[in-house]
Amino acid sequence: MAVTSLYREPERREQIAHGALEFHDVFKIFSSGPAETVALRGLELRIERRELVALYGPSGSGKSTALQLAAGLDHPSAGEVRVGGRSLSRLDEAALADYRAREIAIVFQSGNLWNDLSARDNVELGLRLAGRRRDVGGLAGRALDAFDLRQRSHRRAGSLSGGEQQRVAIAAAAAREAPLVLADEPTAELDDRSEKMVLRAFRRLRDEFGSTIVVVTHSPRVAEVADRVVELRDGAVV
Repeated sequence: MAVTSLYREPERREQIAHGALEFHDVFKIFSSGPAETVALRGLELRIERRELVALYGPSGSGKSTALQLAAGLDHPSAGEVRVGGRSLSRLDEAALADYRAREIAIVFQSGNLWNDLSARDNVELGLRLAGRRRDVGGLAGRALDAFDLRQRSHRRAGSLSGGEQQRVAIAAAAAREAPLVLADEPTAELDDRSEKMVLRAFRRLRDEFGSTIVVVTHSPRVAEVADRVVELRDGAVV
């Protein structure tokens, strides 16, 4: 199940030409009546493949807005967001839905899973929604094993601890081999021990499954384990 990527020459050239995720002069302005809030102000950022990046900064700095744009859940007011060199602004709604189902995984602060389904069923359902039809059970089982969740695989997701739920969400991303994983404050509600386990899971997702990971966080511990920390303030990189 683990990925050991040996890039062929065309893929290597593609990696140099395009980052995994790029923001080019991105503005995002929210309007409420006559009032306007500038959430992103000319954001310039390139994240490389297989990089674990922490987006760090105070509340209101634009971190979560950047993640929403990268997920294709919103559109920039100006500028361009590219994933693998492809502009998300040029995708119609059907193509964006396919992009979210097949090419990215999102790990939220909470509420990642279907609580009434087992951990294994959650991973299998994610595979089916991504269009996988073959060996769904095998892929799910190997991913759960990789993140030390075999003993929890048949438990209802709603009965798992917060840290276990986050690891199941990470296992689901691994099973799908999601190229880009976006995590919004994934350790905010966890104790120290659970946070460490989740951070180890993210590193394994990067190292063994080849995912690019972007984590929005306030936690210094997340920043410590990242390959790179990008600090945002007032909608731009500091």
